[in-house]
Amino acid sequence: MGPSIQSVPFLDSHSDTGILVEEIENMFKYSEQFFDLPDNFKVTVPWSAKNVGWEKNPQIRPSAGTADMKESYQLQFGENMKDSWISEAELPNFKDTALNFMRRAQSVSERLMLCFARGLGFADDYFIKAHDVSKLDSQTTLRLLHYFAVDKTVRVPEDHFRAGAHADWDFLTLLFQRPGQSGLEICPGREVVSDFGIGDEWAKSILRVAGDIVCNIGDLLMSWSDDRFKSTFHRVRAPADPETDYYGPRYNIAFFNQPCSSCTIQGPLKKYPAVTGEEFTRNAMNRNFSALKAKKNAMAVEATSLADK
Repeated sequence: MGPSIQSVPFLDSHSDTGILVEEIENMFKYSEQFFDLPDNFKVTVPWSAKNVGWEKNPQIRPSAGTADMKESYQLQFGENMKDSWISEAELPNFKDTALNFMRRAQSVSERLMLCFARGLGFADDYFIKAHDVSKLDSQTTLRLLHYFAVDKTVRVPEDHFRAGAHADWDFLTLLFQRPGQSGLEICPGREVVSDFGIGDEWAKSILRVAGDIVCNIGDLLMSWSDDRFKSTFHRVRAPADPETDYYGPRYNIAFFNQPCSSCTIQGPLKKYPAVTGEEFTRNAMNRNFSALKAKKNAMAVEATSLADK
């Protein structure tokens, strides 16, 4: 878990994770059923500042300046989900199925957290305690994602993405995908967590075996490790080649390990000032929005320059 993961922040898990392929596919089926509901049903569980609920075309990425082509439904453990579960009448057994899947994903995450803790010289349960989903201020989130189908006869502009380039803000993300639904690309290059810049060399990430889990280091772990473990920008590119790319609806499930709001975050070398889980998330959001504002200003200047020619 030391040198190898320092240079490969995206990992595919081929080992026995304890989550059956059938369980993953069952969660995908429930996800499809939720997104197949009319918007007037989904809007009964709208996204809130607690990062739970449904949202559609929500994010404009600083990397592209355009809205992502997707919708999502954020789920958490505990009180934050009050009034945010879709009703049993609309989707029977959804809540129980989702919570069971989340507990499975949490178990896998804790096994990885133990390895990271040992690699950084912390106690085995150091990160596990910081991500205790039984606490009221838990922020860990399961995100169901639906990227909209793309018409093969319509050419998608190069600056439009199913999900624009970004790095996750969390500690560690477990990404569940379906074979054959291509699009995920990763980009190495960032050296410090405070730097928003990305490189320009992208590599495709292809799911080889059903049930594999992509493990993605987030900004939080990068900061917590004093930049030893790198978070990496990634994106979901819109299909461009009818011969090789997947144009149908694309479904992902992402389990974001986010620390309890009150826990203290600081690496063993104390490279960065100590902050709480809540402060780290807020700072990451502010940095993202500042970068977005700069991107929009640059696009406006470019548009004005072209108009004057």
